Amino acid sequence: MKPNLSVDVVKRSGKRPTEPFKREKLQASIVAVCLSTRTPEGQAEITARYVCDAVECWLEKRQEITSQDLRLIAAKNLKNQNPEAAYLYEQHRIII
Repeated sequence: MKPNLSVDVVKRSGKRPTEPFKREKLQASIVAVCLSTRTPEGQAEITARYVCDAVECWLEKRQEITSQDLRLIAAKNLKNQNPEAAYLYEQHRIII
């Protein structure tokens, strides 16, 4: 993402304040879900970089998104790399 580009993420319930998009936060969640499917650590890191790059391209045209939008776009791109991890990522709120 370009350094001067700032995108706010509206939280799911709307009760908590918005927060700026943080690549590190998304990347950590993608790595975690990949590792939970027994993906080797190096491959999980590569997958997370790919997903984050794709999400940042999508974000370039936006100033504000919802956390649900972010999750859907990340899952869509994760599905191309690791379908099993994408399924878990999509179902996260339902499983817990």
